[in-house]
Amino acid sequence: MFESLTERLSQAFQRLRAPGRLTPAEVEAGLREIRQALLAADVHYGVVRDLLARVEERSVGEKVVESLAPAEQLLGIVRAEMAAAMGGEATKLRLAGRPAIVLLVGPAGSGKTTTAGKLARHLLRKGRQPFLVCADPQRPAAAEQLATLASRLGIAFARAVEDPVVEVTQAAERARRELRDVLIVDTPGTPPGAAPPPFVADLVAALEPSDVLLVLDALVGQEAVRMGEAFAPLGITGLILTKLDGDARGGAALSLPTRLGEPVLFVGVGEKPEDLEPFDPGRMADRILGFGDLAGLAEVLAEAGGEEVAATAARVREGTFTLEDFLIQFEAMSRAGPLDQLLAKIPGLGKVAPDEEVESELKRSRAIIQSMTVEERRHPHIIGSSRKRRIARGSGTTVQEVNQLLSQYEQARRLVRGLGKQRRPPGGGGRVPVMR
Repeated sequence: MFESLTERLSQAFQRLRAPGRLTPAEVEAGLREIRQALLAADVHYGVVRDLLARVEERSVGEKVVESLAPAEQLLGIVRAEMAAAMGGEATKLRLAGRPAIVLLVGPAGSGKTTTAGKLARHLLRKGRQPFLVCADPQRPAAAEQLATLASRLGIAFARAVEDPVVEVTQAAERARRELRDVLIVDTPGTPPGAAPPPFVADLVAALEPSDVLLVLDALVGQEAVRMGEAFAPLGITGLILTKLDGDARGGAALSLPTRLGEPVLFVGVGEKPEDLEPFDPGRMADRILGFGDLAGLAEVLAEAGGEEVAATAARVREGTFTLEDFLIQFEAMSRAGPLDQLLAKIPGLGKVAPDEEVESELKRSRAIIQSMTVEERRHPHIIGSSRKRRIARGSGTTVQEVNQLLSQYEQARRLVRGLGKQRRPPGGGGRVPVMR
């Protein structure tokens, strides 16, 4: 995600990190490089112009050139203004009414139908009771696709393809009776730049949805601005950017909130139902600038691991760690998504491609631990030669690979025990402050 933009910006700031203070000429040259990087990333020229004007104004006002760490101070200003350009603060769905009605609109090929399913899953995990409705009479496959997604999620589904306004209204009444509190309505896609079918405006007038979400493909860059303008008369309340995992430039994410005047609420980062993330401008600015997104990584792992990972974290804080805990971490990582997406959230690793050997080693380690008995996982010291041979046969590995895993586990256990001891002051006194 944003690999080319991140690399160019990193190079620009690296050249500004020379010892000593920056001269005004060096600051101007640095801003020129940043401008070129943003334009090359297909960010709208108006957004680039305004963003850098604010950066330059703040740089002069805060006397960056007189600072002892001018590059870092300039980087902080760029980060703040970049987040502001993307909306400043994270925005949530309004979800007003019973049921709250969420209308998805957008050009063809943007991924609305898939996004409808992802959004339903997201709301379901937040304790909501969503209801999916297909109001796309132009594409028969859309109803089948949405019906399949609803079936997998175990939620209600209805077609509204004969008379969409009447049938969606009936679906809203059904949702109210069945205590479904969010009605998600998928509408037809249109050719790029074309206005939506007239009945979509009729839907907005009849249903008064609390949220009208414009779904756009991030890969089209600033062209998404022109596409989005065709839907402005519908009263757009927010945006969803899809295919952000394949966007190496970042033009759409940086251009749309300012140019369309509406916040990005979610981003699609893959094809799986769980690959929909809430959009946070500050954290996105961090990722663009190569700072990673550790908060996002923690959320992904917490969702993937649930209570088990939380319990493991509690045991780690107490200085205990078993092979069962080791397995829980492996399982959480496998459920959290592709390794390259996880690495992209770690500072400095965003542009590191996942090594196939790393992937295979994770799978091998899981297989070895899963081939152990519960007693062996909890008390690895009982694993002797015969047990190692049995575990190797069961996992399709070798005794050497079993030994390697046990060695890695022992190193992790010693580290955890050391961390646990650091948290306990001698003599059992008060707590020692822990660096976070």
